[in-house]
Amino acid sequence: MPKSRKILDVADSYAVRLMQHLVVPTFVIDPKRRVVIWNRACERLTGVGAAEVIGTSKHWQAFYETKRPCLADLVALDRPEQLPEYYSEYAARGHNGLGFSAENWCVMPKLGSQLYLAIDAGPIHDEAGNLIAVVETLRDLTDQKRAEMALKELATKDGLTGLANRRAFDQMLLGEWARAQRTQKPLALLFVDVDHFKLFNDQHGHQSGDECLRAVASVVNRHAVRPLDLASRYGGEEFALILPDMDCDSACMVAEAIRCAVMALAIAHGAIGAGDHVTLSVGVASHIPGSTDGSPDRLLGAADEALYVAKRLGRNRVVCAERVLAEIAALGGKPVPDPVKRKSA
Repeated sequence: MPKSRKILDVADSYAVRLMQHLVVPTFVIDPKRRVVIWNRACERLTGVGAAEVIGTSKHWQAFYETKRPCLADLVALDRPEQLPEYYSEYAARGHNGLGFSAENWCVMPKLGSQLYLAIDAGPIHDEAGNLIAVVETLRDLTDQKRAEMALKELATKDGLTGLANRRAFDQMLLGEWARAQRTQKPLALLFVDVDHFKLFNDQHGHQSGDECLRAVASVVNRHAVRPLDLASRYGGEEFALILPDMDCDSACMVAEAIRCAVMALAIAHGAIGAGDHVTLSVGVASHIPGSTDGSPDRLLGAADEALYVAKRLGRNRVVCAERVLAEIAALGGKPVPDPVKRKSA
């Protein structure tokens, strides 16, 4: 064997041993996306032994419950366009050159817990420029990510009720409005107000008032059942519920369910001028924003007007913005002054 070949073999052997003992979790795949190295730190991080994956393309099983490419696979396939499909945070560091970086929650099936991992994957080429391997390294950022999420939650949660606060509501509404413009699907909004709440506080005290608001908030939150639904405390005794992809009829059904659920709590009221129990008035609006609708102010104004009409027509009712005039006519055509329109923050 030529001396130069011996030197290369020694170097290759040394590089493999070095990689095996790196404190950074690392694995290597070949151009056919089969695992050739799975170091000890990677075993500790994933709970998956090297013997389970070496020579196979089953490395995804260490991180996910269903089959999908890892970052190293996307480098091997040279598919930067697929990064947003699989990763929440990502960067392509050079087309067919320096590889990709990404961050993602991984379910870690062997560990039975989720980890938030920072991932780097880079190609190794021979002198002719042919791909001979892809190296993927991993860093566990779970503690940092959870701390970041906790701080973000504190900034977007109402301290009394635990619902989203006004700031979170405004951000979500703007985002969902823009999405509804793109998809041309309806966006529904509910304004939920506790009837005669000032009288309740005067009658029962502010501590009971806080308990009442928490109970109502719990009911509102239970009806934000889909991933993009958002229940928030809009201010004081008023709550708001954002319901993407929902028309006015369906939103009114949700509103009526909330109103009935609060009545079923039978929270004693009894103040002069109020009923025996706490009730809600709800204004409902739904709209498909057009290209000229620059902001959700129209939706806010419509839901606000519906709530105002519900109050003026006796409270403890749901009024839909699309049927405001019909509601007034059904109750004898009582005049209802124009409410002050809300503006988004």
